[in-house]
Amino acid sequence: MEDFVKTNSFWKASAQEFKRVKSICIASMMTALNTLLGMFTITLIPRILIISFSFLASASCAMFCGPLLSGCAGAIADILKYIAHPNGPFFIGYTLNEFLVGMIYGCFFYHRNKISLRRCIFARLTIVLILNLFLTPLWLYIMYDEAFLAMVSARLLKNLVMFPVDTFLLYIVMQVSVKIKRQLH
Repeated sequence: MEDFVKTNSFWKASAQEFKRVKSICIASMMTALNTLLGMFTITLIPRILIISFSFLASASCAMFCGPLLSGCAGAIADILKYIAHPNGPFFIGYTLNEFLVGMIYGCFFYHRNKISLRRCIFARLTIVLILNLFLTPLWLYIMYDEAFLAMVSARLLKNLVMFPVDTFLLYIVMQVSVKIKRQLH
């Protein structure tokens, strides 16, 4: 990641988003959209392979609101998704995942006036490697005592197939978000 993300000014600017009414409103709308998109999932194998596009709302929120506010918005969206449509027992690990989704996308997209396909590829790859192939199988192992490596291998195939689709959709949504961001400022 670039040096800007590692600086104190990046994180201070991200923390300041909690004080901006516009950012809170955007985060609230993106939380609602994330919750709504989370209800329309495609379940291939219950608990193991589920396709969702709610990450698109998290990524857009991250560009507007930064990693801290979008991380909190993602965590709130996870809780709202569970309340609206419970799919198994509540587990705080998934809430942590949603927080990290907002944080990671915020590190890649916050304070960007131009979004490249390369940036979208690396952002999505980071999510896939850290969350989809490591943390989620770990949470499933903790919750259901299912074989960790079997979970990873099943999820690996799904992520290989979905990676180009998710990256393309992410790129399109981020391009639209950049245009909207220009109009808001």
